Amino acid sequence: MNLQDMMVQHDSSSRTVDKYLMSHEGRVIAVRRHPAVLLLPVGIVVAGLVACGAVSAVSGIIWIWWVWLVTIAYLVWKVIAWSIEFFLVTEHRVMVVMGVLNRTVAMMPVAKVTDIALNRSVGGRIMGYGEFVMESAGQKQALRNVGFMPYPEQLYLEVSSVIFGTIDESPD
Repeated sequence: MNLQDMMVQHDSSSRTVDKYLMSHEGRVIAVRRHPAVLLLPVGIVVAGLVACGAVSAVSGIIWIWWVWLVTIAYLVWKVIAWSIEFFLVTEHRVMVVMGVLNRTVAMMPVAKVTDIALNRSVGGRIMGYGEFVMESAGQKQALRNVGFMPYPEQLYLEVSSVIFGTIDESPD
């Protein structure tokens, strides 16, 4: 299975991505961040459950469970934000589209990218995500670090081939 097969989007997410493309651009790579980005919100919900359960058991305060509902609402918000956030690479631009109420598009022209690095922490290696660090010519760009990228090695090769081109020559 190649990377393009793993990144198949549904029609609704395709329309979301296509809104940010210029008329002459074709989508090359569009991918959501790795679900590991949701580990902290899930941890907060679990910790809130334990804390609310302990407080309720010790003091008998029942209304404390409303506090736990706040943590669940936070998790739902983060899941919605994750589901509509995309990393996009076209033949002209590299973009990250994010935000639920206020949409933000961080963009860097492909021509400005001078280097791209892949960093993988121990947790990232275990769970299957990595971080892209893009260097650019000139001033500091809005898009430098992109964390929690799924399929990091395959995606790194695909993005590199789009940004720097491919050479199909044999080494012989």
